[in-house]
Amino acid sequence: MVVRAGREFLAIPGPTTIPDEVLGAMHRPAVDIYAGPLVQLTDGLLRDLKRVFKTEGRTYIYISNGHGAWEAALTNVLSRGDKVLVLESGRFAVGWGNAAAGLGAKVEVLKGDWRRAVRPADLEARLRQDKAGEIKAVLAVQIDTASGVVNDIAAIGRAIRAAGHGALLLVDVVASLGCMPFEMDAWGVDVAVSGSQKGLMTPPGLGLVAAGPRAKAASARADLRTPYWDWTSRDGDEHYQKYAGTAPEHLLFGLRQALDMLFAETLDGAFLRHRLLAEAVRRAVDAWSKGQAVGFNIQEPGERSDTVTTILMNGGHNPEALRTYCHTKCGVVLGRGIGELGGKAFRIAHMGHVNAPMILGTLGVVEMGLKALRIPYGAGGVQAAAEYLGEAVEA
Repeated sequence: MVVRAGREFLAIPGPTTIPDEVLGAMHRPAVDIYAGPLVQLTDGLLRDLKRVFKTEGRTYIYISNGHGAWEAALTNVLSRGDKVLVLESGRFAVGWGNAAAGLGAKVEVLKGDWRRAVRPADLEARLRQDKAGEIKAVLAVQIDTASGVVNDIAAIGRAIRAAGHGALLLVDVVASLGCMPFEMDAWGVDVAVSGSQKGLMTPPGLGLVAAGPRAKAASARADLRTPYWDWTSRDGDEHYQKYAGTAPEHLLFGLRQALDMLFAETLDGAFLRHRLLAEAVRRAVDAWSKGQAVGFNIQEPGERSDTVTTILMNGGHNPEALRTYCHTKCGVVLGRGIGELGGKAFRIAHMGHVNAPMILGTLGVVEMGLKALRIPYGAGGVQAAAEYLGEAVEA
């Protein structure tokens, strides 16, 4: 017996649900890649991405996913043999470091763990030890979707400056851009990278990069630059070179609509929506945790992200059984545990095109699955979430 009908609901941290308005904007004929309308579209997107990144620097759009944006950032500011310091707080900063190693950089990981955020004091101490200035860049993520942690990027930037170190700060905001505050210039971030498929509500396929003046200066010396990723030709006036070839027209149409929707809501409004829905999820998980079988992966409440919650399963219970039940019986796709949390956790995403009915419905399905699979849980998770929203969202 199933209680699902129609299309699935994706409660996974990317790709997220795509609004009908974005799909509709993409459902149109192609246009001339050299003519005025597409040039104007590109100019407007590059300008408006600065609003989202909160930067006066240059912005770039690549035909890629977030991993491509990683490579774009690395190749434009590093030379072979340069050393980078990776701030571990889950899977993705380390993955970015692995990409750097593959390109010929030397990589050092500042060890953290999968249950806590980066400690800025540890970073400052490590940079003070680097008297010779061997570390050329620091790699961090604002939100790690594997662990569910949020890192304090402003504090990380302050730690670098307090150490008096010249390392560039490169930040992955794939899982946070458009969902929570990010102040690239104010926080001292030199390069920020993101993708289209999470908070920006567009199908996968666009890698987004913003570069500040220190990064641009480093690019002039970098010898890892390659023709496709290189900022130099993309900075020119020729529209064709903005994409190193044919523009990804329909993804651009979709991104334009998504940004228009985001600006209509206002960035602050989107941040508040994500914060409220994230806290609703946390209230539910807190209630369920009374049964001792499920609980938060991130131990400190203030370090839990507003875009994804990673939930550990204890006592030998199988998160994949719960994911399968929710999917096959109800059509809700939960995120799987990945990396060190494979087979140990599931994830509920609350990012991008998401609202209270989507989240309350997802929580109801999870609670239904816990009941059906006889997984011990504290009752009242959905009620706790609804009561919180009822108090937080005034009439």
